[in-house]
Amino acid sequence: MLIFTSCGDLLNELPENFQAESSVDYSNTDDMILPLIGAYAQFYTRGWEDIPVISVRGDDVNAGGLGDQQDFTEEDLFNYNKDFWMFNSVWQNLYKDILETHSAEEQIEKYREAAVDGAEMADQYIAETATLRAFMLFQLTRVWGPIFITSSSVPTDILNAGLSTKDEVMQYISDEMDVAIAVLPDKRPNQREDIPGGVTKYTALAMKALANLELKNYQEVANATSQIISSGLFSLEPDFYELFKIPGKLNNENLLELQFSDFGQGAGEIMSHLFAFYGPQGWGPVVTGADGGWGFYEPSLKWIKFMLDREETVRLETSVLFTNDGIAEIKKDAAYSTLPGWISNITPSGDTIKNYARALFASGKHYLPTTELTPGRTGYGNNKNFTCIRYAEVLLMHAEALTRGATGTGMTADEAVNEVRIRAGLGTLSGVTADQVMDEKLAELGMEWGTRFYDMVRLEKYDELSYDGRTFTADKIFLPYPQNQVDLIPLLGE
Repeated sequence: MLIFTSCGDLLNELPENFQAESSVDYSNTDDMILPLIGAYAQFYTRGWEDIPVISVRGDDVNAGGLGDQQDFTEEDLFNYNKDFWMFNSVWQNLYKDILETHSAEEQIEKYREAAVDGAEMADQYIAETATLRAFMLFQLTRVWGPIFITSSSVPTDILNAGLSTKDEVMQYISDEMDVAIAVLPDKRPNQREDIPGGVTKYTALAMKALANLELKNYQEVANATSQIISSGLFSLEPDFYELFKIPGKLNNENLLELQFSDFGQGAGEIMSHLFAFYGPQGWGPVVTGADGGWGFYEPSLKWIKFMLDREETVRLETSVLFTNDGIAEIKKDAAYSTLPGWISNITPSGDTIKNYARALFASGKHYLPTTELTPGRTGYGNNKNFTCIRYAEVLLMHAEALTRGATGTGMTADEAVNEVRIRAGLGTLSGVTADQVMDEKLAELGMEWGTRFYDMVRLEKYDELSYDGRTFTADKIFLPYPQNQVDLIPLLGE
């Protein structure tokens, strides 16, 4: 598990989409989709270490302790080890897949050049790869700050590229999405028949909004979110609990998701993400023999108390798997000595979460009830998708932009926030403020892609990140470049 391709080997590898040109008939436009499918396949198969490294530093989530990945725990405490293998692996994984998107584009261009027609389809396919690449660049620059913007599939080109600042990368993403938006399908991802769940115009608009949010260009955020909302194509899944389970796959709420499948078979081929990282080590599953998790990803006690203060039920019950030790820990605080009766170590689906040494709670958003496993499958979370961007986040970005002075169409800030609150079983607000929007984002998007951490960094609310003995300062915003990469690319060391 801990054996990885060295940086030098990575730079010498051919992209997986590479084919000997003599074996490809580029005049056959029916095959133009093949390199695109290859790019999606690479994008979906994220390393299990990628998302935790990106997302663990907020005050909504803690790294599970007492594990063999002490440097992951230290990352959560803002003590960064440049030699930590996970940092290096995430850098490599993302850049490798970015190069794959370039390789796909280069193959598609060959079809365009050789075919009599197909130029319009080539434009769309290239826009799709650009949108996938934008998501990966977005994550890289939020984690490391200045990074390389690649221009081809040639790995050594990274060595010749200069570093671009985070703001420059975000502006690059915004500009790239302008080009993509014009040629991508005008539909929901789940309405696509050629590649169900594939990128559409609205995925690119969401990426444009996310990039401009980081730039604090709130009018551009509102411009993008207004188009998504005004399309009338998207809606919130009524059942928040099932949104993160099998019924949530290719949901009308999802603008981008990592897709996996066991092909409806209890044995044999399977494409899956390693959700075990997030799951509880100890449990009593309804389905006998269903595997537990590793216990490395824990909703924070601070976040749970925040949700209790708001009298949250739907989102709290969905987002947290409680152990009895965790319930007891909450009750140690006199203000929470009496908890709602629904709080239990038994999930709504009947799985029992037992005490385990590594954590007091586990993430419910990364949990799949064992009753939803395909009979015969036992892996934790098998057949579950991993959501990247959903409509609720679009609504809350829209509301934040409007409360920070932007103008938009489709919904008012009150309407956008209240749509999310109503789904959560909460009352409506009027005259919503930016602070209320941020509270709603914390409640809605807790444990998802580090959204809370990057919001607090953007707003310079460092005190929120200094909790439970942690002290966050501005010099901790970015992770150090992995030492393996510094050795390979001296510019990083400078």
